[in-house]
Amino acid sequence: MGSSFRNAVSIAGVGETEYCKVGRATRSEFELACIAVMRAIEDAGLELSDVDGLCTYSGERSAPTALAPALGMGDLRFVNLYPGGGNAAAGIVHNAALAVAAGTATTVVCYRSLCQGQFQRFGRARAGHGLSAQPMSTSIGGPQAFTAPFGLMSPAQSYALDARRHMHEFGTTSAQFGAVAVASYANAQRNPRAVMHGRPLTLEDHQASRIIADPYRLFDCCQESDGACAVVVTTTERAADLRQPRVRITAGAQGMLAGDGNERQSRPAPLWTTAGLTSVAKQLYREAGLGPQDIDVVQVYENFTGQVVMALEDFGFCARGEGGPFVASGAISWPDGDVPINTSGGNLAEAYIHGLSLVIEGARQLRGTSTSQVEGAGHCLVVSGPSAPPSSALVLSRD
Repeated sequence: MGSSFRNAVSIAGVGETEYCKVGRATRSEFELACIAVMRAIEDAGLELSDVDGLCTYSGERSAPTALAPALGMGDLRFVNLYPGGGNAAAGIVHNAALAVAAGTATTVVCYRSLCQGQFQRFGRARAGHGLSAQPMSTSIGGPQAFTAPFGLMSPAQSYALDARRHMHEFGTTSAQFGAVAVASYANAQRNPRAVMHGRPLTLEDHQASRIIADPYRLFDCCQESDGACAVVVTTTERAADLRQPRVRITAGAQGMLAGDGNERQSRPAPLWTTAGLTSVAKQLYREAGLGPQDIDVVQVYENFTGQVVMALEDFGFCARGEGGPFVASGAISWPDGDVPINTSGGNLAEAYIHGLSLVIEGARQLRGTSTSQVEGAGHCLVVSGPSAPPSSALVLSRD
């Protein structure tokens, strides 16, 4: 599904709590959600009474039905949940933009709170029916009935299959995956908000780290974090009169390829070496009237480094199979790379808040306030959920 609101809708405010390692949050997940939402509204120069819509993830425990009355919000005209996890970050902003463009709502706050230290860790092995099951449940149902009996029970194990296939088909190496992690950690050293600030990473460190799920090593995997963040979406016209420089939402796209899915037992063979984003990429570029050559900076969801390599191929920054040499060439590094990625440190080194913090970093780049600012950045691509359909993406543009 694409969009028809080009430049008519903007991000007017962003808000986030402190990010910390799993288990170190000093407030409840629900409190953090409320704080992030209030900070985003304040950043925009708006009041709680101005908000008439909320968008979040289907797995958000701080549900709109609890958050809105807790904050004392008025009538809501639009409430939306996007299915999944990291695939939803751009999707909830896209859905908010569609609602604003259609006149269904005037001001929508998109938010995500995640305290893995207070609840089940997303990276933990699990069995049962989907994400709702308790860790290592004795019952197995749904798609996992096909995978859990063979020991395929954690995200790292599932996504490692795609990475190993890419290595087999194209000669991609572990060191090339490591280039993604090194670039993200380097950006985090300039970002005092990042959990990994003050903890630089070398390629040698990456290669020496322990295997989590072959071929993925420790530093190929996203963090487990506590925190919350939010963005305010409203019309571009209204955003012009608010506190912060508006960031135009030039285009959004979401969807999934035929036969794709989070479970791997029925995935068509050609998709094993992709991020499953080729149709989303085509739709997004068509709606934006842009191509990869127009993108100045990229924020791409990195649950694992190999999925970043494949997403860059899907979005046309390099040919299929050339993602490994591309990232190893320095093309993704700040400040001299052609397309610097994850300039806040991303899920690997800033914090894992299911990717919504990548939208915030995209907004910062176009406001000119990033700690790894790309000079003259005019267009930022935000990609959510490689290999985790239904996936979504945005093009954000400087006003």
